[in-house]
Amino acid sequence: MESSRRYQFTVSVVSAYLPDQSDEAEPRYAFAYTVTIINTGTETAQLISRHWIITDADESVQEVRGPGVVGEQPTLKPGQQFQYTSGTVLRTSVGFMRGSYQLVAEDGTEFEAEIPAFTLSTPRVLH
Repeated sequence: MESSRRYQFTVSVVSAYLPDQSDEAEPRYAFAYTVTIINTGTETAQLISRHWIITDADESVQEVRGPGVVGEQPTLKPGQQFQYTSGTVLRTSVGFMRGSYQLVAEDGTEFEAEIPAFTLSTPRVLH
C-alpha cells in the first residue's frame, strides 16, 4: 500500500465538441479534450508515454500509443500538475475515450496512471 501512494497520479478530463471542424455529411465529428494530470504521490516522476482507447457509437475502436503528450514528456514533482489540450475525430456523434499514461519515477520505478473513461458527444445527443 505504501508504494502505491508513492507512485500516484490523478487524471481528469473535460471534453468539448468542435462544430467548426466537424462535417455531419462526411461523417466527421471533431472533439477537443483538456487533460489535467496531478502528481498526488510522494515521488517525482516523468510521463513517458500514453495509450488511448477511443470507441465510437458503432463500437469501432482506435488505439493510440506514443511517446509523451502533445510533444512533451513532463516531469512532475509531488503536488505539481500538467495540463494540455488535444483532439480526436469520430465517425459518430457520440463516443468515449479511456486509457493510461506510463510513468517512470526518479528512482526508476515504472508505473501507470489510469485515464478514466470520458464521453465525447455533440450537444443535445446525450442528456
